[in-house]
Amino acid sequence: MRAIATAVFVASLLASGVLAQENQPAVSVDSSQGLPTATSPDYSAVYCSGFVADDLSSEVRLISAEESNNRIVFASGDYVYISRGSAQGVRVGDRFSIVRPQEDPNQVPWFKWQHKLIKAMGTRYRDAGQVEIVNVQPNVSTGVIKLACNYLQRGDIALPLTNRPSPPYKPAAQFDRFAPVSGKSVGMVVAGVDYAQEYGKFSTVYVNLGSNQGVKVGDYFRIFRYQGSTSQTVQYFEDYQYKMYGFGSTPVKYQWNDLPREVIGEGIVLNVSHNASTMFVTYSKLEVYAGDYVEIE
Repeated sequence: MRAIATAVFVASLLASGVLAQENQPAVSVDSSQGLPTATSPDYSAVYCSGFVADDLSSEVRLISAEESNNRIVFASGDYVYISRGSAQGVRVGDRFSIVRPQEDPNQVPWFKWQHKLIKAMGTRYRDAGQVEIVNVQPNVSTGVIKLACNYLQRGDIALPLTNRPSPPYKPAAQFDRFAPVSGKSVGMVVAGVDYAQEYGKFSTVYVNLGSNQGVKVGDYFRIFRYQGSTSQTVQYFEDYQYKMYGFGSTPVKYQWNDLPREVIGEGIVLNVSHNASTMFVTYSKLEVYAGDYVEIE
């Protein structure tokens, strides 16, 4: 009986200790302590940004995945099959970047020269995700999806993963809405990820300036526009830069290039090819649209 009583007593002490640990007093969080400020684009911003490049001729493809009889797309944590194995030098631990070409299914231009500029820039590729190889056979490898920027599907291109730099931000306080013309190369915001035509802070867009025009990863683009432009497919009121029907006009007919340009934002270059750049918008004081201009700062 004494042994039983002792056991019960010890058990009660242990239980009370556990309860005491579980019921620790709450720790107050200082409301003045803000979240740390990001100093550069994060991992997903860098590796899910997509890019524009010459056509990729890689024959390495994502073939399929486990349980593929009822799967049309694959996501993070799924095991997928890659069309290369030990005979082609693939080893356990290798990582692949999964990409696929993308084309706007609507084919409705947002501004007059959009389709021509996209064609001249190259092919747009979406970053679908990343796969790490966990098992290798002679001509096929199995990998697990470590990062899914978007769904992965059969036929996606598998490229050896290369490191991408995350360039440092410059302080937003340095943004100059009255910045003079830099005198450097000028291009346009041609398109965005997922066929978007309107963008803001932390959006990813593609610009028709690349290494051939002296652009480097980490460069900053200044985004600007002119009042009175008529290049948009959706027209504004005609001559709105100096008159608005029923709400006044000026005696002089001002043209788009008679008025100061409007600097509306800026962004940092994450990826560069011969004739295109991927820009991550770091600041915008209002909406940015496809067809707005950019210049190298």
